[in-house]
Amino acid sequence: MPQKLHLLLLLLIYIIAALGLPEFQEAPAFRNGKECNNTRIHIAMTLDATYLRGSVAGVFSIIQHSSCPENTVFHFLTTHRLSSALRHTITTTFPYLNFHLHHFNTHLVKNKISTSIRRALDQPLNYARIYLADLLPATVHRVIYFDSDVIVVDDVVKLWEINLNSHVLGAPEYCHANFTHYFTPKFWSNPYFSGVFKQRHARPCYFNTGVMVIDVMKWRRFKITEKLEKWMEIQKRYRIYELGSLPPFLLVFGGDVKAVEHRWNQHGLGGDNVQGLCRDLHSGPVSLLHWSGKGKPWLRLDSKRPCPMDGLWAPYDLVKHGTFISDR
Repeated sequence: MPQKLHLLLLLLIYIIAALGLPEFQEAPAFRNGKECNNTRIHIAMTLDATYLRGSVAGVFSIIQHSSCPENTVFHFLTTHRLSSALRHTITTTFPYLNFHLHHFNTHLVKNKISTSIRRALDQPLNYARIYLADLLPATVHRVIYFDSDVIVVDDVVKLWEINLNSHVLGAPEYCHANFTHYFTPKFWSNPYFSGVFKQRHARPCYFNTGVMVIDVMKWRRFKITEKLEKWMEIQKRYRIYELGSLPPFLLVFGGDVKAVEHRWNQHGLGGDNVQGLCRDLHSGPVSLLHWSGKGKPWLRLDSKRPCPMDGLWAPYDLVKHGTFISDR
């Protein structure tokens, strides 16, 4: 190895250690089957120090269950400060992965974020999904966005191929949820704010932004980023909700979402946003497990206080002191 390259590698290892990033085992290589064509599936996820272990497990689960893993292109959204160390981590953990790092400028939301019920929801990178259309190359027309606390146990091509029809966004909807809980009394008492839902052709329903299929072309055409920013600015002035980056999506898309099967977001496994109590799966089939909420499986497993469902996450944990992964 040339001396300069060796020194650069040592510097990267030092930076990774200084940042407290975990070390991971190299994932097994997964190859395309004979039936695969050249269709590309684009997936976007955030990468940061806090949720890196979850992101790595999520990527591993996606490629392991994919019939055409080499067709999957990952777009990781991160900050410039961490990009070199995170690129090294992804490259060494997934040597065959087709991926790109996109730098999210946190100053875009610095003065737009309001405090919420959980500090983790206030981190700037949590809002990067709002700027996906600006971060991705113009050649990407569709993308699946996944949170860093999901595990996919089905072939992601099934989610990729859903017909959005005229919709900008597709996601599992939950129309039985009490929609009023996501906004403050100040919101509902103001006809200008609450009237936004009366203009919709369909009843507004809750959807979780941790799993979204997005038509990037329509997103740009309808200026969705600007619409989301507008509600964030209103929130700063009037405090109309309590839950981070979710309510602006409900305000812009509630009632105008392509409904996706619930199997693609078995959410809430992290418990509620305050105590993080254990929760079970919803009834019905499962294609994706989502540890949304306060409790994260890697933290509960490390503390020797896991919830029953955390055992479903453990086999995808590639951290070096974690579960042994067999190449099968």
